[in-house]
Amino acid sequence: MSTTPTVPDTSAAPAPEWRRLSPRTLLVHCGWLGAPLGSLALTALATGGRITTGAWFTLAGIAAAFALMTAAGLIRWARTDFRVTGETLDVRSGLLTRRLRSVPLHRIRTVDLTASPLHRLLGVTVLRAGTAGSGPAAGELSLEALPVAEGERLRAELLARADTGAAAEDPVLARISWRWLRYAPLTFWVIGGVFAAGGSAYRALHEMGIEPWKLGFVWRAFAEFGNGMLWLTVPAALLAVIALGSVGAVALYVENWWGYRLEWSDAGTLRVRRGLLTTRSVTIERARLRGVVLREPLLLRAGGGATVRAVAGGLGSAEENRKRSGLLPPAPRREAVRVAGGTLRTPFPDPGPGPASPSHRAPARATTNLTLHQDLGHIRLTPHPRAALRRRRVRGLLYGVLPGTALAAGLGVAFTPVLLRVAWIYAVVSAPVVWWLARDAYRSLGHGIAGAHLVVRAGTFSRDTVALRRDAVGAWTFTTSPFTRRAGLVTLTAAVAAGEEAYRVRDVAAGAAPGFAAAVTPGILDEFLVRPERGGGPASST
Repeated sequence: MSTTPTVPDTSAAPAPEWRRLSPRTLLVHCGWLGAPLGSLALTALATGGRITTGAWFTLAGIAAAFALMTAAGLIRWARTDFRVTGETLDVRSGLLTRRLRSVPLHRIRTVDLTASPLHRLLGVTVLRAGTAGSGPAAGELSLEALPVAEGERLRAELLARADTGAAAEDPVLARISWRWLRYAPLTFWVIGGVFAAGGSAYRALHEMGIEPWKLGFVWRAFAEFGNGMLWLTVPAALLAVIALGSVGAVALYVENWWGYRLEWSDAGTLRVRRGLLTTRSVTIERARLRGVVLREPLLLRAGGGATVRAVAGGLGSAEENRKRSGLLPPAPRREAVRVAGGTLRTPFPDPGPGPASPSHRAPARATTNLTLHQDLGHIRLTPHPRAALRRRRVRGLLYGVLPGTALAAGLGVAFTPVLLRVAWIYAVVSAPVVWWLARDAYRSLGHGIAGAHLVVRAGTFSRDTVALRRDAVGAWTFTTSPFTRRAGLVTLTAAVAAGEEAYRVRDVAAGAAPGFAAAVTPGILDEFLVRPERGGGPASST
């Protein structure tokens, strides 16, 4: 009996169709009209409805720019399309010069859906896909103004090929709790936000031809402030700034973290959703998650709070990384430690809110014993030599106390003896503050190894505890200066292709630094270390 051989079907599968962006992209591009038209309207109100010749020229310029940008946007929309094949995400764009960007799906690490108030009004969203690599241009591909439903489907398509393991037993790590609002005023925006808003308002009024200092109510306010008793008016003004800043900080907190939800998806990717007016949904592939940062700014630390940020690749430039790496808003420190541990899928190596070691009197020459005492997730970090404390005190006096004192004294000699009193008052008040800050910065210093993670803690204005995967460290840099060499200190820099890309272990004892770096990443420094032939002393750097 004869059989007919089966001929395999070699016909190629039809290529996926190219898809177009939403036509509402054109309306999104017109959003820039709000600022100049608003300025013209405010100018008309401020001048009683009289529009000057210059304003008419401005309006004509806006109309011409609108026509040009609308035409350019129409061409860009008509000549931009995309598709998802079995292996790549392809985007075509350009009029005279056509450009095709093709990104393999297995290189896509994060997918971010962002919608400003105008996007939400029009029912569209912006999709940004972060890819492997740390280059600012090569690390992101964006599609503007996709319909929301299509954006969600496209994100699912792009992440379908992620091989990141199973999701956690409890996929939801954290949800918003409005009791955390009490931590909103303990941020920079309480005071800095007021001055930033004031500067923006001044710039906007100045561009409209209005000088704020020449307005009558501003003159009267300054006159009454100067004629009053300064020991009452100055504290009252400070309280007013703090109250106004607190209201703004709470409003900003609500806008940024409304609907906050942190969870592991079914594909094993970490997803953060948040935002009231501008919504944001960031997805981080587990394989690109290199660690976490437990951040405790000075005011927030005083209130017992902290935030958590991810150290991950594919989050874009430094500015985009700052916006997209946030995992937890200002919250109780215990909650931050729990979320950090859930992100790492292992208990977070928390040194606790106190100093790096129960004894602050570290020896001048640190030992090479790298064993960490770990109990219920708490570890004891290796403290740094006392020379690190002296360096912080000297730098604080040189950069914090001396310049202000010298400036006030110099002006006092040149103009009025009153400033001489200001100089010594400033020195007497600032010196203890700088002394305390230097000691706090030294108490925060610590480093060590906790299982698969390198743990580094440092900072006083913002004390950061960084837990990095040891296998993510690609290189070490040893940095010294004439002053640190004399003090027997060295700064280690761990290079990581994620986050800030460089994490420093500052002012480590020079004799212990090579051994610590070699213990964190075995094999990287072996050829640079000289082992003693006999005896058990520490390795030394060649």
